[in-house]
Amino acid sequence: MSTEYEFLTDANIGAYITAHPELQSRIDGSDLAEVREIGDGNLNVVFHVTDHAGRSLILKQSLPYVRMTGEGWPMTPDRARREAESLAAHGDILPDLVVEVVRYDTDRYILALEDLSDHKVWRGALNDGESHDGVAVRLGRYVAGVAIGTSVLGLERGDVAAAAARSQNAELCMITEDLVFTEPVFDIGRNSVLPDNEPDARALAADEAFAAAMSEAKWRFMTHAEALIHGDLHTGSVMVRGTGARGDEVDSVKVFDSEFAFYGPVGFDLGALFANYAFAAARARALGDDARAAWALDLVDQTWGGFEGAYLEQAATWHETELFDDAFARRRVNEMLREAALFASAKMARRIVGAAKVADIETLEPSVRAPAARTVLLAARALAAEWDGVGAVSDIRRVLDAHLLGDGE
Repeated sequence: MSTEYEFLTDANIGAYITAHPELQSRIDGSDLAEVREIGDGNLNVVFHVTDHAGRSLILKQSLPYVRMTGEGWPMTPDRARREAESLAAHGDILPDLVVEVVRYDTDRYILALEDLSDHKVWRGALNDGESHDGVAVRLGRYVAGVAIGTSVLGLERGDVAAAAARSQNAELCMITEDLVFTEPVFDIGRNSVLPDNEPDARALAADEAFAAAMSEAKWRFMTHAEALIHGDLHTGSVMVRGTGARGDEVDSVKVFDSEFAFYGPVGFDLGALFANYAFAAARARALGDDARAAWALDLVDQTWGGFEGAYLEQAATWHETELFDDAFARRRVNEMLREAALFASAKMARRIVGAAKVADIETLEPSVRAPAARTVLLAARALAAEWDGVGAVSDIRRVLDAHLLGDGE
C-alpha cells in the first residue's frame, strides 16, 4: 500500500473530475463555480464542489496520517476503502438511509459521494434547537438492517467470512479501544476537562465499577464480530432534511462517515446513539430547557423501538429458523440492549474527559458547561454499574433521567 500519492487541492480537482467519466457525468469539472474544503473531522480532507449549472459533488480523501496532528501520527489511507465498501454494503440494504457512493479511487484513496447540502448534520440541528421528528426511529431500523443484512442471519456463511476478512480495520479499531475504553480510566496525557471537572474526572478514573465495565466493553468490542457495524454512529454522522419544527416528520435521513466500520458488536452502534442523546439532553438542561431535555432522552426509546421492531420482524426471514427461532431472536435483542447500555456509558465518559469531545457540551459557556459535563459523567458511571441488569429500555431511561433531568445530582 503506497502512502505516496497526489493530494486533492483547489487547483487540481477540476482535472481530476474530468479524468473520470463517473464524476464528469455528475458535474462538469471543466466549468467549476466553487471548490470549498469543508472537512471538520480529525482524519480527512473533504471538498464540496459545484459547477456553474448548479450540480455538485463531495470528494473525500484519506491522508496517510491523522489530519489533526499531522505526519507525526501515521494512519493507513486504506480506511477510505473500508468506508466506501461499508457504505455500499449498507446502502444495498437500506438505500434510503445511506449516502450514495458515486466512485472510489483505489490509487488515491478518494471517495466521491452524493452532495447532501440540502440536509443538515443532525448534531448541528439539535444544537440549534431543531427537532426533526422521526430520525431516531429510522436510525434504529438502520442498525437492525445492518445487524441482519451483513451477518450470518442474512448472508451465506462464506460470504460473511469473506466480508469480515476484507473489512479488518485494526488500526482504527485500536483508536476506539484506547480512546473510548482505556484512557478515560488510565489517562496517558490526552485527556482534558475544565478545572471545575477535574474532581469528576478523578472520581471516574477511581470508580472500580466503571473500570470493570470498561474492561467488559473493550473485550466485547474486540471479540464480538456480529455484523459490519458503522463503528462511529453518532449525531454528527447523520444528515437530516426537513423543517426541524416539533411535530414535523423528517423528510430524509442519511448516514455517512463509516470509515471506522468493521465486524463488531451491534450494541456498539446503539450505545453510541444513546450517548449522543444524553449529550443533547445535558445541553438542553444546561440552557434551561427541561422539556427539550426530556424530548432528547425520548430518542433513546424511539431508536430502541425502531431497532427492536425491525429486528424481530425480519427474524422470520433469516437463513436458518430452526435453531435461530423467535426465542433466539428475543434473547439476542435482550443481550444487545444490555450491550448498548454498556457501550453508551463508555461513549458518554470518553466525550467528556477524552481527546475528542462534542459540540453539544463544548459550545456551552464554562459556567454551565462544567455542571453539564458532571451530569453526563455521573450518568455514565451509574449506567456502567447497572448495565448487566438491564432488562428493558426503561431501565436505561431510569438511569439517564435521574442524572440528566435533574433528580440524580
